[in-house]
Amino acid sequence: MALLLLSSIAMSIGFCRCDFDTTQIRVFPAVNRSIAGVFQVSFVNYLNQANYNFNASEARSLCLSLGVNIASISQVQKALTRGLETCRFGWTDEHLAVIPRIRAQVNCGQNKTGLVEWREALSKKFDVFCFNESDTAELFDPTTTSMPTTSTSHSVLHRTSSITSQPIFFTHVDSKAEQASIVGSVQGSPGKKTVVITSVVAVFLVALVTVVYIKVKRKADKEPYIEREEWTHVKYTDAKKSGSTKVVSV
Repeated sequence: MALLLLSSIAMSIGFCRCDFDTTQIRVFPAVNRSIAGVFQVSFVNYLNQANYNFNASEARSLCLSLGVNIASISQVQKALTRGLETCRFGWTDEHLAVIPRIRAQVNCGQNKTGLVEWREALSKKFDVFCFNESDTAELFDPTTTSMPTTSTSHSVLHRTSSITSQPIFFTHVDSKAEQASIVGSVQGSPGKKTVVITSVVAVFLVALVTVVYIKVKRKADKEPYIEREEWTHVKYTDAKKSGSTKVVSV
């Protein structure tokens, strides 16, 4: 199955009359895990970094060469409600680039949620959202821990063709891994938590020291008064014994 899939992708590169040369392709979500039939296709350079490489015409041709159609805005919107979330713009059938966002992030879709749209010249390079109708038999439920696998999923990609001599490296990326690479920065939150905890402890210690200091200071202020009272009482007692009513205060 894997060999057939790789051969299909290799053929798609040959069928797509594009003016770029690449040896890596990535599908998100992973193969057999499209959401409501929608999946995103992008090319990865030799550093394993995804780059925008399709204009509007090339994007449509690539989906067709894979035996599927380019996804419409409504199809991507439906996939979004089923849990599809990316951080990369992709062409749609309406010649509009979109990013499906569930959570707002500064570096993804201008910190917006929903289907973030970007209308650009048709020559602008983006990824592409493809739609496989056979995958709509089972839809991804975001409340489950795993994504469904259908017997017909990407069946059109399983062609009985020989593998070309050019090596193709197919990268499987699930939704959690994609989001982890996107968020990267956000998910440095353990450091933030440590700072918050340290700050709380520091405030608590300062408050504790302050309370102890106040108590000690009050105690120190009271001691001279008590001592003088005792001495006054002693002087008064001695004076009374000696028949004098004069009280000497020290």
